[in-house]
Amino acid sequence: MTEEKQKEIAEKLKEIEEKEEVRILYAVESGSRAWGFASPDSDYDVRFVYVRKKEDYLRLEGMRDVIEWQLDDVLDINGWDLKKTLVQFHRSNATLFEWSNSSVVYRTTRDWEQIYETAKSYFSPKAAAYHYYGTAKSTFEKYLQEQQVKYKKYLYALRPLLACQYIEAHHCPPPVLFEELVKAAEIPKDLADGIEELLEKKKVSDEQDRNPQIPVIRRFIEEELQRQKECIASMPDEQREEWCALNQQFWNQLQKSNRPW
Repeated sequence: MTEEKQKEIAEKLKEIEEKEEVRILYAVESGSRAWGFASPDSDYDVRFVYVRKKEDYLRLEGMRDVIEWQLDDVLDINGWDLKKTLVQFHRSNATLFEWSNSSVVYRTTRDWEQIYETAKSYFSPKAAAYHYYGTAKSTFEKYLQEQQVKYKKYLYALRPLLACQYIEAHHCPPPVLFEELVKAAEIPKDLADGIEELLEKKKVSDEQDRNPQIPVIRRFIEEELQRQKECIASMPDEQREEWCALNQQFWNQLQKSNRPW
């Protein structure tokens, strides 16, 4: 990422704070750039978590819990309100845990570090594995059935399946970088070679390019989908944590509001 693009994103975050009257606790890159396999024409998927003034949470008419700031060919910027974020942590939202471990951080705070430290205990291996399995299955069925395919779709199926393997082995949030997931997995040499070939081709391909199937990768996806389906079904159901710790984090942030009760 260029210094100019980093500066532009930082300025966008300041603009959001000023115009929306919020404080951004955390902002990261999501999607292919965070995963480590962006194409030359990939956009920037900026995600952030913000908190409003405490009296805003007491308004009778309520307020939207997302800010959708920009969506064009270069920048995709949107954020979640802290209350929504904490509710999603309680549900073990896998996407939110990915944001929390993104390889590209635009802004963080001590407050966010404390929030995430609390949120870690709400991670559900079964819920996360089911999320990743569903993503891989949907991608495989919709985009990887023809003779010519978009290579990015291979990665959108491979990555969640390797995340499932990681969760199966370690029972914690998987790494965000695709490279780290590959290193952590025990995969045969022919598949490793196929993935290396795929990554090299994707680096010089546009997002919409179609190429011939890579049999070793397609076969792995098909077989691993079946294995993970059985694996996840055998996982025990987990009891959800109480709300107390997340409530305390929410109250802590409201007490730091710049307006008194």
